[in-house]
This record gives sequence, C-alpha cells and structure tokens, in this order.
Amino acid sequence: MLETLTQLVLAQWAALDDPREWWAVVAGAVGGVLIIISAFVRTMVPLRWLAVGSNIGFVFYGVLHPSPMVAVLHIVLLPVNIWRVTDMIRLTRRARATAGDGGQLQVWLKPYMRVRRRRPGAVIFRSGDVADRLYYLVEGTVDLPELGRTLEAGQMFGEIAFFAPDRRRSSGAVCRTGCTLMSIDEDTFKQLCHQDPDFGFHVVSLIAARLASDVTRLRQQREGAAT
Repeated sequence: MLETLTQLVLAQWAALDDPREWWAVVAGAVGGVLIIISAFVRTMVPLRWLAVGSNIGFVFYGVLHPSPMVAVLHIVLLPVNIWRVTDMIRLTRRARATAGDGGQLQVWLKPYMRVRRRRPGAVIFRSGDVADRLYYLVEGTVDLPELGRTLEAGQMFGEIAFFAPDRRRSSGAVCRTGCTLMSIDEDTFKQLCHQDPDFGFHVVSLIAARLASDVTRLRQQREGAAT
C-alpha cells in the first residue's frame, strides 16, 4: 500500500516537468486559497469577489490540467458571481447617490418591490399592526387616519415603523381611492442588508432624514397654530 502511494506521488511530481502542469497547480492552489479565505468573510460583496477569483483560478486549472468538468463548472459560476457582485455594488452606489434625500428611497428599491392593486376603502394596515413591509404609492390616494394625513402618488410610507423598536404601526393606512402599491417585505430587505452592510447603513440614513423632515413639519405646524 505504502509503495503504491509513493509511486503515485512520484508520478505526480514527474508530471510537473510540464510547464502546463506547473501553471495548473498554481492556478488550482490560488483558487483553493481563495475558497479558504472566503470561509472567514462575513459580508457578501467581498465573498463574491473571492468567489470570482476562485472561479478564474479553477477555470485555468481545469483547462491546463486538463479537467473538463472542473473547467465547465467554474465557467458557469463565474458570470453568475460577477453579476451578483456588480448588482450589489450598483445598489449601494444608488443609495450613496441619494444620501439625505428620503424621497429617493423608492427609486432604487423598485426592482425588489412587489406591485399590488387595492380597491377604494381597502385597509393596507391597521394601527398597532406589526410593520413587516415598506410601501410606495404608485397611483391613488391613501389616508393615515390617526395622523390626519393624506398621501398622494409618489410617496413612500410605513418605513418609520419598520425600524421602530416595537415595530408597530402608529397609524393605519386606508385607500381613499383605487390604489397601486409597491412593497418590499422584511425578508427581502434583510437579505439586501446582509449582502452589503453599506446598503443597510445608507437606507437607515435616508429614513432618518425622512423622520427629521416629518419632525420639522410638525414643529412648524404647531408654531403656526400657536400664532
């Protein structure tokens, strides 16, 4: 048994006399090291970049060794990982570009939102409900009874409670007219934040700006009423 293993090792070393085999081993080693490093990475963007590098390494290994199955597998995975990492980077850049402008929140969340139509009088959510979705009003008019506010098309709502400690709605939302709504659920939003923490940070910044704007508006209303 030992003699057989020794012969196999010697045969492998002898094969390395071919420069193609040397490059194949180097490429495979690089791909393997990147996979090991990725096991210690917590965020998705660096993880995807490591996956891209690993794919490239194993493609070279599969072509030079040759090992067709390894080459084909990583040729298929390479564009998938490149597409995923560029999508994450593009999303974060959109968030940074709109930093401080809460009104732009829906612009770059639209690709991840679901569209639904609601009839007049339909209850979107009630006061005290668990806030598990963010909403964007595409068409129609929505009343927030407890707040005495009416929302027009083009406005985002429900985002403050989404991040509140108790995650409860401070007001209900009722369709005054027929409405078209876009919404994103909690799980999808968490996945986006998990993929890139920078994205989550910028979303919180935008929502904080929106909340500060609402506080300023209420203060002005009180000052106007006092005078």
